[in-house]
Amino acid sequence: MSNRRLCVLGAGNMGRALLSGLLRSGTRAEQLAVGESHAAVREQLARELGITAAPDNETAVAGADVVVLAVKPQDAAAVLRDLTKVLAARRPLLLSVCAGTRVQDLEGWAGPEVPVVRAMPNRPALVGAGISGLYAPLKVGAPLRATAEDVLKAVGEVVWVPTEDALDVVTALSGSGPAYFFLLAECMAEAGAQLGLEHQVAQRLAAATLHGSGLLAHATGQDLAKLRAEVTSRGGTTDAALRTLEAAGFKALIAKALSAAAARGRELAAASRN
Repeated sequence: MSNRRLCVLGAGNMGRALLSGLLRSGTRAEQLAVGESHAAVREQLARELGITAAPDNETAVAGADVVVLAVKPQDAAAVLRDLTKVLAARRPLLLSVCAGTRVQDLEGWAGPEVPVVRAMPNRPALVGAGISGLYAPLKVGAPLRATAEDVLKAVGEVVWVPTEDALDVVTALSGSGPAYFFLLAECMAEAGAQLGLEHQVAQRLAAATLHGSGLLAHATGQDLAKLRAEVTSRGGTTDAALRTLEAAGFKALIAKALSAAAARGRELAAASRN
């Protein structure tokens, strides 16, 4: 982050994950500001992260080079409209992690002079292992894009998408994706228990398999289909399980699920404009 000052609006899970990641990556606490109306949360931020949070957003934003909008999507309009004057005067980079909230709306609430980048991180950002999809309109130049990357890289990997609509797919795939993997692991643990394992043992096996498989896929960088094939011996136990999943329409079901998530993201974006 060099010597840039960054303000986070919203000290929920993602806001705190970004703050923690930035501190781990070398950003000094005095470079970070937070707007937080709840005194207990301000005290917690000071105690756990060494960050002094302001009781109001206007005080927190003053002097910031980057403003991360990490509030609930339904609160974004009210938060930004209250800050229009201070944002117009400073023109910081507005980096929004609000799911489904479009650039056009963000510019309308913050002011057209304020450069906007949208990001869709995911929950593994809480442990520094997230991945974020980023989008910026063409008028946002390379230096500001690089700044946005620096912020999100503090909690994991980043990828850029060419259109804003593609962020709906990012949301469906990686934003919501951890829940799909957790559900699969949960179902595997339940099935293992039904087949005779102790519940805690089945849970531990499922969670460790989820963790290890993710590490293996990430570390090798291999095509996912190839990794799957390497675990699957023809006629073996894995082959029997995969054939059962395929016969039940597993691939089509996953495609349908992601399509539903992407569609819901578009619906929520449309609702936020009303």
